[in-house]
Amino acid sequence: MDLKSITGPDFIKDLSNNEMKELAKQIRSFLIDSVSKTGGHLSSNLGVVELTIALLHSFDVNSDKVFFDVGHQAYIYKILTGRADRFSTLRQWKGLSGFQKREESKYDVWEAGHSSTSLSAALGMAVTRDLNNETYDIIPVIGDGSIGSGMSFEALNHIGSTNRKVIIILNDNNMSISSNVGAVTQRLERLRSSKKYTDIKREVKGALSSNTVGESILGGLTSVRNHLKRTVLDTTIFNELGLQYFGPVDGHDIKELIRVFDIAKREQRPVVIHVVTTKGKGYSFCEKDRNGYWHGVSSFNPETGVSLSSLPFGHLSWSECISETLIRLAKSNDDIIAITPAMATGSKLEKFQSLFPERFFDCGIAEEHATTFAAALALDGKRPFLAIYSSFLQRAYDQVNHDICRMNLPVVLGIDRSGIVGEDGETHQGVFDVGFLSAIPNIIIAQPKNAEEAQHLLFTAFQQNKPFALRFPRGSVTYNEVKEFEKIEIGSWELLEAPVKPKAIIICYGSDVEKYQQKIQANLLPILVINARFLKPLDTNLLHEIAMMKIPVYTVENEMLHGGFSSMVIEYYNDNHLNVSLKRYGINDVFLPHGSVQQLRKHYSLNSNDILEEIISEFKK
Repeated sequence: MDLKSITGPDFIKDLSNNEMKELAKQIRSFLIDSVSKTGGHLSSNLGVVELTIALLHSFDVNSDKVFFDVGHQAYIYKILTGRADRFSTLRQWKGLSGFQKREESKYDVWEAGHSSTSLSAALGMAVTRDLNNETYDIIPVIGDGSIGSGMSFEALNHIGSTNRKVIIILNDNNMSISSNVGAVTQRLERLRSSKKYTDIKREVKGALSSNTVGESILGGLTSVRNHLKRTVLDTTIFNELGLQYFGPVDGHDIKELIRVFDIAKREQRPVVIHVVTTKGKGYSFCEKDRNGYWHGVSSFNPETGVSLSSLPFGHLSWSECISETLIRLAKSNDDIIAITPAMATGSKLEKFQSLFPERFFDCGIAEEHATTFAAALALDGKRPFLAIYSSFLQRAYDQVNHDICRMNLPVVLGIDRSGIVGEDGETHQGVFDVGFLSAIPNIIIAQPKNAEEAQHLLFTAFQQNKPFALRFPRGSVTYNEVKEFEKIEIGSWELLEAPVKPKAIIICYGSDVEKYQQKIQANLLPILVINARFLKPLDTNLLHEIAMMKIPVYTVENEMLHGGFSSMVIEYYNDNHLNVSLKRYGINDVFLPHGSVQQLRKHYSLNSNDILEEIISEFKK
């Protein structure tokens, strides 16, 4: 079958079981080949091939609503709903999104780049359906990592109490991004082990129901069987919440999946179907991965599994730079503790974990819990470092405000993937944290221009007795280990001399600082660069000096303009009645789509060459 000729999923209903198995093989080959070129989420999608085929065979997605939690496991769904012909554009500028996207297809009914939203969404859809006297099915597919979060439990509790029909598919591969943790994972493991009971029960029932005597015996055993299920096996957390539980089911057995789906469709109450899958199924490199390296990948050689994207010599990722520094500091301070909400691999904390296993905590996909957990550690004298992606920190805003900053507790927030992230698109761009954190009292916000300054700023963060947010972007940086840590004065900026008498000033932070400075020095431009390494508090002394220079000022930020860094600068000048000619470059009230960082910066007028050309053109007016 030519996958690129598929225009919709209806053809699947006419396929035999063997034909669907062949389709699964073809999809896996197509997926590996395609993602090896574009990058993307590979392991999670290889694990749901048969599951997705079975869903599209059993349900009519022209009316039924199938969606994935998280949406990055919807690649197979995209292929089978008519988007294979555009798959080479996956996560590329103006191409297919790496997540479900409502504007992309009528078959995408929900969008989620963050986990654990599907069950709340499903109940909202169910209420709407019932109020409108409609009859379609609602099928959220949620992973075992996502279902362990607080939001999922809130939704399960509500779904059970309303008793509205929702068919929940629990995709259990015993691994989210990093290995799953917690009591929910242990409970699921016990449920997986109950499959032996289920198989035996089916065999006994089949044998006894074949004759009259057997039917009589079977009837007599019913009460015993039900008691056994209630007291031993089926007293699952789902049953206790009022949901009917089916499983575990082999997530790679299409025929069995369809059989169970057909049973669930006849139920008139909420149902959980526990499906056990193998993450990375069919590709040995992914199947053997227990650390999440194959969860999200850049381009790679599909034959060898070797990445085609390597860091330049002498470079580390920003995450590695921060992690290596954290390890150095932890060796001399036994109170330093590292915490992550299920992103140990992405945040490069595996080495810390191996060196200090008693001082490392992976809280699972539970950003709110991880944040309050860190606050309590700080309350009793520990020095927690919470490694968290900017886009995921949004989910813990109340905890940062209420539990950390309000009590002025010394938690260090390592805000990874800050600024424009790129290919993961709207849900993952780290462009909001400056705005929402700067509104909270007590917190210090900083971002280093290079690896050396990053090491000093992290050291400085642990010298403070108050909340400290250290931002750093996706990507790499030239790394040399500093011999001695230096404490940087809180709120101090750095003035980088212009090669000639300045006619303008650029205030920026992060890696933009050296980028602008190098171009200005190379071209002998009359522009002064300010390294605004502290976004809060501002260096008000330097801001006052800048105002007194009476030359144009330009601020550059890879974040939202509204409520961001430049807004704080404008507030200072306004409140102190200082007249400054100031122009701002940043993101103006839009959600950034997917595409490379370079393409996004160009499109949103944040390209350094373009900005410098515009500033120079102002000199000639």
